[in-house]
Amino acid sequence: MTHQTLADFLKDAPDRLQKGPIAILLIEDAIAVGHTLAHHLKCGFRLILALSADPLPPHVLPEEAEGRIVNLKFDTRGQDAHVRAVNAVLDVAPPDIWMYYGYNAEFLFYPFSESRTVGEMLAFHTEERRRAMLSYVVDLYAPDLHRFPDAVSINEAMFDRSGYFALGRADRDGKQLDRQLDFHGGLRWRFEEHIPADRRRIDRISLFRSQPGLRLLSDHRFNVAEYNTYSCPWHHNLTAAVASFRVAKALARNPGSRQQIETFAWRNSQPFRWQSQQLMDFGLMEPGQWF
Repeated sequence: MTHQTLADFLKDAPDRLQKGPIAILLIEDAIAVGHTLAHHLKCGFRLILALSADPLPPHVLPEEAEGRIVNLKFDTRGQDAHVRAVNAVLDVAPPDIWMYYGYNAEFLFYPFSESRTVGEMLAFHTEERRRAMLSYVVDLYAPDLHRFPDAVSINEAMFDRSGYFALGRADRDGKQLDRQLDFHGGLRWRFEEHIPADRRRIDRISLFRSQPGLRLLSDHRFNVAEYNTYSCPWHHNLTAAVASFRVAKALARNPGSRQQIETFAWRNSQPFRWQSQQLMDFGLMEPGQWF
């Protein structure tokens, strides 16, 4: 089967982008690809663009995909791959289409996601006059790097139950930005000496609605200030979480950090139950007015 490029797909099949929500998944390696695709199918995305440098093997594609997953050729390991991918889709998508982007071994959660689809949740968010949703990237990791040298274990995943904090976000002139904060915590905080300073934040605007001129920036923010806010001015809004093995994978793979880190587990490690309620209980996402 021909591995069509993202550019060719967007040129030849723009009609596939007429209805959302759409997920853009950047497949960087072979880890947990099947789990990632199955999870986002279950969320209810109408279309999943699975971007990978090489064709995905057929066995990782869930049987229930039913044409909802399109595997496209794209350099997912190049610099700012997320920027190039998302902005390419934004260039051709009609206005007001909800989109999500993430990576393999990352899993979107939102309040009550076990019983409600992502489309239902975003319909409510739209009624609240919101065009984007803040998400916190919650680092997952295996409890034992000897048994799991790639730091990934779906069945024994752990996360940090504490150690999260927010700092005020200022513009270039030092003025505090309205309803914008820089969030920190997880492995990026505990092992910050191995993480470049510009990659230590855990906030990501992973859910957003297309509009003319909208551009994703390299730091996971957008060029429209309101998209980067955590809530509207009137009350708290929904937020989401992205449970992610991505940082753990990188720290376990990188020669410098791999030699210095014996384990990611510490006194505040908690088994991850793969439930949205657990993330809400620990304050890692907000249901807002949605019950």
